[in-house]
Amino acid sequence: MAPAAKGAPQSGLTLLPSEYPEVFRDPSVVEELHGTKVADPYRWLEDPDSTETQAFVEAQNKLTGKVLEQCTTRDQFMSLFTALYDYPKYGTPFKRGDRYYYYYNSGLQQQYVLYGQDSLKAEPVVLLDPNTLSEDGTVALKDAVFSDDGKLVAYQLSSGGSDWSTIKVLSVGADGAAVPHEDLLEHVKFSSIAWTHDNKGFFYNRYLAPKSSPDSLGTETDTNQNQLLCYHVLGTPQADDATVLADPDHPLWMFGAEVTDDGRYMLVAPSEGCQPQNRLFYLDLQQVPKRADGALDFSSFDFFKGSSPLPLVKLVDNFEASWDYVANEGSSFSFKTNLDAPRYRVVRVDITSPGPLSSWADVIPQHPKHLLQSAVSLKGDALVVRHLADVKAALALHKLSSGERVQEFELPGIGSIGGFSGDRKSSEFFFSFTSFVEPGATYRVDLAAASPGPELFRATQLKVPHNPADYEVKQVFVTSKDGVQVPMFITHRKGLQLDGSNPTLLYGYGGFNISLEPGFSASRLAWLAGYNGVYAQANLRGGGEYGVDWRNAGSKANKQNVFNDFQACAEYLQQQGYCTPAKLAIQGGSNGGLLVAACINQRPDLFCCGIAQVGVMDMLRFHKFTIGHAWITDYGSPDEAEEFAFIAPYSPLHNVAVPAGGSRQYPAMILATGDHDDRVVPLHSLKLIAELQHQLAAAAPDASQQRNPLLIRVEVRAGHGAGKPTAKIIAETSDLLGFAAQCVGASWMAADAPAAASADADGVDAKASV
Repeated sequence: MAPAAKGAPQSGLTLLPSEYPEVFRDPSVVEELHGTKVADPYRWLEDPDSTETQAFVEAQNKLTGKVLEQCTTRDQFMSLFTALYDYPKYGTPFKRGDRYYYYYNSGLQQQYVLYGQDSLKAEPVVLLDPNTLSEDGTVALKDAVFSDDGKLVAYQLSSGGSDWSTIKVLSVGADGAAVPHEDLLEHVKFSSIAWTHDNKGFFYNRYLAPKSSPDSLGTETDTNQNQLLCYHVLGTPQADDATVLADPDHPLWMFGAEVTDDGRYMLVAPSEGCQPQNRLFYLDLQQVPKRADGALDFSSFDFFKGSSPLPLVKLVDNFEASWDYVANEGSSFSFKTNLDAPRYRVVRVDITSPGPLSSWADVIPQHPKHLLQSAVSLKGDALVVRHLADVKAALALHKLSSGERVQEFELPGIGSIGGFSGDRKSSEFFFSFTSFVEPGATYRVDLAAASPGPELFRATQLKVPHNPADYEVKQVFVTSKDGVQVPMFITHRKGLQLDGSNPTLLYGYGGFNISLEPGFSASRLAWLAGYNGVYAQANLRGGGEYGVDWRNAGSKANKQNVFNDFQACAEYLQQQGYCTPAKLAIQGGSNGGLLVAACINQRPDLFCCGIAQVGVMDMLRFHKFTIGHAWITDYGSPDEAEEFAFIAPYSPLHNVAVPAGGSRQYPAMILATGDHDDRVVPLHSLKLIAELQHQLAAAAPDASQQRNPLLIRVEVRAGHGAGKPTAKIIAETSDLLGFAAQCVGASWMAADAPAAASADADGVDAKASV
């Protein structure tokens, strides 16, 4: 791709070309891909454990620290953000067996704590507290799955932000406290957990140990292939676990498993990549023999050691659609699917005589416009259905038997349902509702009531004075380059002057069928309140906001649409007077980090600052590391000539170039990654920052016009984001948004925030997630 026509405005920070660290550039690494020579001079940065890479990271972090010290409002932002973040955070309650459970963070605890109680009004008892498992809060509770009767729990722990985890088991004592078991399962990754109803074991997923660094999981870059579905019998060593399902002929397949509500069937949903498609197999567990102790005996079906084929029925044996279990009555099953329904529908089939897929009857037909997000069956003939209507939450009750709509539940306003719990054993369900300016509340609905409707169960209160009525939230529709209307939410204080002077933060993602819904964020509220700023959230193609067609319109050969959408949103904000290029910062993470970097390459003149977190930056080698192969379904494969042709022109690493005109410089940029990110491995960000500093500064330092800083922040013992402790969240976010504020010339407008406790102070006893 040709260099951008115009450069970026000068930010409020300056860094001379001579101030960047010297970085070795290896000109000998050149490959030919489909007739195109591709240089990769920083391939040596792909080894995360080499002394050269570690020295590079140290030098870059030192430079970044030096520049961050010049961000004059960073400490004030951190103080306000910490105060806003320091409020009691309750997860949505859920019932397992005879007890209710919820996750809770008192405010600044490093990790959430799992509590249980006999009734909704009973005194809660700690069941699992991951804060006790590490001094720095970097051991996280990824998941806790209860047995059908609620008496047993299999839970996953991860360390340092890695996707690798271990599974442990506990019993729930008569007093509600945990009684640990000795079971320990290792090399678990991207795992489902599904208990059989006999309480004697569960299904889970694992990989073989990586070859490169089996003793330091999380820093390796080995590709994750050949996932196994195993069955663990309680009280036995992991070495005895039977491999229920594996498929060496399809090494990229993954095998999510669940057990039906009645306990009779095990469902398997093989998937490949991240597209909304899966196969659908089932196993009648009554066909599995039992051991002497009554546990299911899969030894004769073991993929590697068994003598008999697993009696698995392949109900759907193609990747033409997605299939999610909703409910079953005996052999009559209901599934949510996007087959011939890009906005999804619920269908029903008798699995003993399924017939062609086209014959499966509609229970909930596809809505003409809105996205069907989920359908949850409750006790009796109840089916609670969530829709997304122009990126706003909607909730309704239907009959499971016929799909007939019974009633619509009124919701508080523009917002999202952030959590939902309910099952076929009960007529009650809970959901949480949140918006851009309200931390939200939890509601309870009892369908057995005479007039069922949402009743406030628990409201969330900030400790800092805050009136949501002081803010305005509106949704606009922006015309993209090809005429498509792209939704965007804009939030700011009421009475904002549209004179272009407002510090504005534009956030986007646009990929992997993920919907960006309205939701509360303490850091964004700190931006609004601290700087009298504007926060804009764009719902770009590639996401899931309008279903599969919307996702496909921003995937593979259509990926440029995502960047066009984001650039159109930036232009809209400027045309409407919210900001000018000198006042606009953009932010995105993971696929959104790719978005930020690609847009800066293409239109540096639109932005003053870019924040790209854990981004996919080397689009010609992304598929070679850890789980990167799964993203081919969204990006395409650079190994295929036809797909290379549309990937290479936007790959951030391969399209850095000095702008042809104007200021001839890039916006200020700060990349962020973690040394234990084994999802989007840190080499992506390391190689890009080296290329940025070279092309825009070091290659011709005397001629370079680059004065906006180009930086990277590498967090130690941190991963892709999940399970990150509160202290690291606060520190990183304050650095990134403090940097953005300095770049766009934002003045501190808020009164001094009240003193806030440190996130790692004595007495802190739990977890926070964003």
